[in-house]
Amino acid sequence: MARSGAGTNALTGDRGKHDMADLDEIYNTRILELAGEISRNGRLDSPDASASAHSKLCGSTIDVDVNVANGRVTDYAHTVKACLLGQAAASIVAREIVGTPQNEFHAIATQMRAMLKDGGPAPTGRWADLAVLEPVRHYKARHASTLLVFEAVEKAFAQIDETQTATV
Repeated sequence: MARSGAGTNALTGDRGKHDMADLDEIYNTRILELAGEISRNGRLDSPDASASAHSKLCGSTIDVDVNVANGRVTDYAHTVKACLLGQAAASIVAREIVGTPQNEFHAIATQMRAMLKDGGPAPTGRWADLAVLEPVRHYKARHASTLLVFEAVEKAFAQIDETQTATV
């Protein structure tokens, strides 16, 4: 797909100098590996909360089930019907989330949004694999699918917080 001047790229929905050749930057071998390594597929028998996130742009959907005790994730499962970017993000989250304090996950989600939308730094430590998604910052139309898992988990956390507030 060709585009002229500083118009909007029809493929990515972005303005700027990135073209189709740059898609290799975001759909790289590591993204494919992570998407293929996705774990914790399915549903929990008795989740503390369940939530979904959906991207209208690409049709991707992620459903999550979460169990939390003392502010930490104790169990997690998901069903992922998403593009490779959404699958890669969900794969990393599934691998790392159990044992994670809710406030740490909120910080990682905030950092991911800042990385994609504001050019902020990539997460580090055990969440460092999320840095592989950093090139997506140049493709605004791909942000929603990349962030779906974070949106769904934060919705589930909000349900848990509401339940705990209501019972206090």
